Amino acid sequence: MSNDYLDQDHYQLATLAIRAGHLRTHEGEHSEPIFPTSSFVFKSAAEAAARFAEGATGNIYSRFTNPTVRCFEERLAALEGGEACVATASGMGAVLSLCMALLRAGDHLVCSDSVFGSITSLFNRYMVKFGVEVSYVPPQRPEDWRKALRPNTRLFFLETPSNPLSVIADIRGIAEVAHAHGVVLAVDNCFCTPVLQRPLELGADVVIHSATKYLDGQGRVVGGAIVGSKEFVGKEVFGFLRTAGPSMSPFNAWVFLKGLETLELRMRAHSAAAMELAQWLEQQPQVARVHYAGLNSHPQHALAARQQSGFGGIIAFEVHGGRAAAWRFIDATRMVSITANLGDVKTTLTHPATTTHARITPAEREQAGISEGLLRISVGLESMTDLKTDLGCGLAAIG
Repeated sequence: MSNDYLDQDHYQLATLAIRAGHLRTHEGEHSEPIFPTSSFVFKSAAEAAARFAEGATGNIYSRFTNPTVRCFEERLAALEGGEACVATASGMGAVLSLCMALLRAGDHLVCSDSVFGSITSLFNRYMVKFGVEVSYVPPQRPEDWRKALRPNTRLFFLETPSNPLSVIADIRGIAEVAHAHGVVLAVDNCFCTPVLQRPLELGADVVIHSATKYLDGQGRVVGGAIVGSKEFVGKEVFGFLRTAGPSMSPFNAWVFLKGLETLELRMRAHSAAAMELAQWLEQQPQVARVHYAGLNSHPQHALAARQQSGFGGIIAFEVHGGRAAAWRFIDATRMVSITANLGDVKTTLTHPATTTHARITPAEREQAGISEGLLRISVGLESMTDLKTDLGCGLAAIG
């Protein structure tokens, strides 16, 4: 049966992750094909003119129309419950596309003070050059977002759970503030994916993904995506992509499609492993604090339990002894991968203050809670016995 007969409203997420978006070609392929072509051929001059004038649908040029990329876009939109999706070359490309499609000189955006360091750099170093004003607030309390409002506020941007401290924002509460004042709420759903959290159902207008992370799941390719309404994402964001070209390649889109097929299985397994590891880390004397929303000790544990169906695979923990101890911990491990990427089946470990958040100022790191003793681990799918043994080497190096 082809996807012409797949009524997406009547299928569960696991089924949509495998079948949504694929319209079989005349070849009758079972797996989604890759279309490695820069352009497409028209049957006539009239057909070419109609497509360029947007009077007829169809492929034109792979910068903005490619069947493999479109399959990924439609599948991710179905998983997030959105009307439209635009795939981009990277997660940061998705954030930039959102800003360029929505904001203009004189506008104001409010951002959580607990976001990926490159997002802070994008806003502070580049968006301000075009006359966009930026404010930062703690993500936890909707009232703080209300206080940050100005007459020219156009965008609220947040990650939840945040990178790397797993700070949880009240999506529904912040959405109510945003919509009462005509503000667009964008939520980065990278850590949870639609398996564990559905921001659009909680009131968000736009969902952002670094597809590089869990949507791929094996650290193979780079990409991003924006999901939302046909009116905004389908027209305004797509219009920016068509003109400026931060496009996803067909091959990368195909890899992401394969990643989506196992997304639900992986996210449940990552969550279970991370919970066990977080509980184990809390018991270690070298560890000062563990940041994981699945723990009862996490200040927003109850909120996370309400708006998420799982707690994800990212743990941050602080070790006694600052940077020197953190680096000794990292260097003593033998199995885990020392890399700043996350969302992989391979466990990865990094020191945020000198990697993911190195480009922001010390004051900005302090405001975001990025201490010198903080480590971030993306829990993979290896044996938990082997993982604890390897991290135990790091703990022994501190002791």
